[in-house]
Amino acid sequence: MRLKHFSVAFGQQLFKALGDESRVRMLHLLWRNQEMCISDLEQVLDFTQTKTSRQLLHLKNAGLVSFRRLDNWAFYFIKDEMADLVHPFLGYMEKDAQLVRDQQIYQTLWSNRELAAYKLQNRRWIG
Repeated sequence: MRLKHFSVAFGQQLFKALGDESRVRMLHLLWRNQEMCISDLEQVLDFTQTKTSRQLLHLKNAGLVSFRRLDNWAFYFIKDEMADLVHPFLGYMEKDAQLVRDQQIYQTLWSNRELAAYKLQNRRWIG
């Protein structure tokens, strides 16, 4: 489903959500990585859990993001119907130094996680 039109009230809520640097940084990370859990966003952005949850709630209430649950984890992603609106906007800012740094931090975090999983998988247990 794609967004075809929206009201002034929806536009006002949307632009308020996009008017905060923290939320733009979160949206950019979600755009680049498809989905992320709250703990990854906390670590990359160096936010508290409270601030991260509050900012994600703003984005969710504006209709920009949604989430799926997997056990105790919540994974956030940009809603499909908002993709046409958000992707060009974030694409214009893709070379911003802060956004590039956030993505680099996440990629380092992810590569360390993959390395740790690989080591655990290939560990030979001596019993």
